Amino acid sequence: MGTPPRCPQAAPLTVTMRIFDSHVHFWQIGGPGQSWPDAEWPALYRDFLPPDLQAETSGLNLTGCVLVQSQPDDRDTDWMLTLDDPSIRGIVGWVELSAADAPERIATLARDPRLRGLRPMLQGIADSEWMLRADLSPAIEAMIAHDLRFDALVEPRHLPLLHRFATRWPAVSIVIDHGAKPHAARGELDPWRADIAALALLPNLWCKLSGLRTEQAVGQTSASLRPYVAHLVACFGDRLMWGSDWPVLRHAGDSYADWIAATIDLIGATTSDGVARLFEGAAREFYAIDV
Repeated sequence: MGTPPRCPQAAPLTVTMRIFDSHVHFWQIGGPGQSWPDAEWPALYRDFLPPDLQAETSGLNLTGCVLVQSQPDDRDTDWMLTLDDPSIRGIVGWVELSAADAPERIATLARDPRLRGLRPMLQGIADSEWMLRADLSPAIEAMIAHDLRFDALVEPRHLPLLHRFATRWPAVSIVIDHGAKPHAARGELDPWRADIAALALLPNLWCKLSGLRTEQAVGQTSASLRPYVAHLVACFGDRLMWGSDWPVLRHAGDSYADWIAATIDLIGATTSDGVARLFEGAAREFYAIDV
């Protein structure tokens, strides 16, 4: 893939830097269809709503966000669509794609112009080949018809299968959530590295630089993520978008600003245009928000 050109100085983190967050979650404990997190996740076991995000990002220039489902439940998606906050510029919901009525459900959800994509929770499905099932075809065709993106919540075990899926459905714009959750706690790079490089060659594949801190072991620093981040930058370039994965990143003990600062350090020296593309432009283009 080659090494991207390096510039003399990195663009600094400033309060004027525009941030469009490609990946946030909201939930209410005991809310409609919301069973996670539970008390075993103490840093997350409370309500997180738009005012909490506003407080967390006070002093930062957050220009908007994409709200992503956190529950495999229609009621949660319906609840997300009731949230009326100007920070929510796009919503990625959930649909049981294998259901016979999935196309009708997708058509109903797509009436809300904020719905920009769907996310089956592939990481929680034991069958790694689930995404290749023939009975998903009507739902995928409905996604194409309504111009919806596919958020791929995958683990390294899924990557060769995601390549087959993306090749089968070239009209579907796909974004890999959280860099495909590499085994950073064990310091493993392969075969994740080769599989990511192969996926990045497909024009309909994008990737989120998000969620990596929660894949690390207790005590590991963000600096340990450098080889993973460098590989994602080199492979995806302009198709790499920043996401906070807030509030889940709190499970790693990080604040919102911590992950921004860590990202600036991890991507190394780059141009101001490169930073703007990562932190705002790529997500807006992928989700077709104000583009």
